Amino acid sequence: MKILALDTSMGACSAAVLQKDGAARRLSLREETMARGHAEALMPMVEEVMQGAGLAFAEIEVIAATLGPGSFTGVRIAIAAARGLALVTGARLFGTDSLTVMAELARASGALGPGPFAIAVDARRGMVYFGLYDEEAGKLAGPLLLTPDEALGFLPSGLGGAAGSGASLLAEAASLQGRILDASLPELQPSAGALAEIAYQSGETVPALRPLYLRPPDAKPQGQAVLRR
Repeated sequence: MKILALDTSMGACSAAVLQKDGAARRLSLREETMARGHAEALMPMVEEVMQGAGLAFAEIEVIAATLGPGSFTGVRIAIAAARGLALVTGARLFGTDSLTVMAELARASGALGPGPFAIAVDARRGMVYFGLYDEEAGKLAGPLLLTPDEALGFLPSGLGGAAGSGASLLAEAASLQGRILDASLPELQPSAGALAEIAYQSGETVPALRPLYLRPPDAKPQGQAVLRR
């Protein structure tokens, strides 16, 4: 199986090619933390990982992209690129949410305790993107857009901790309720490498990729600028 994976959903940009044949595994990965510039950075990264993998685009069988939540523009960049490349190559498509990709990275990091754990990303305005996962990073709830207090209502006893840029917000809210919650990996971002692994393990594909937005875009049309018909 040969999988090309793309992520531009949050504060990083990455591309990866995963090749698996039985027990043999080869990963070519390029990633960079960035607040903006994903559109300009993505395709050069794709070219690098394809060259690193020694593959032609026609050999790619599956193209995967993160669907969100995340930056409104960023989410669309990887999806648009995946759609375009799939049209050219005939590859099948795979998509999953950004928090599930982060959960796989958090699980593999060993930074969390035993038991289920939470992924929380600071969504600003007093909100977090929230997901709850079992010990093997299987999804239990989410992704959801919640206040930290609302997210606490989803947390079971014996939680292994919370990871992500919003984990400290959960920990602060828990402290106000007399609860202790370990927060870790504040710099955690989705990665195309983990996305490619999830796509391989899933073995599923979808006919189309659609962005997952948990809140409306900040930009709104100006009423005075609308032309009368």
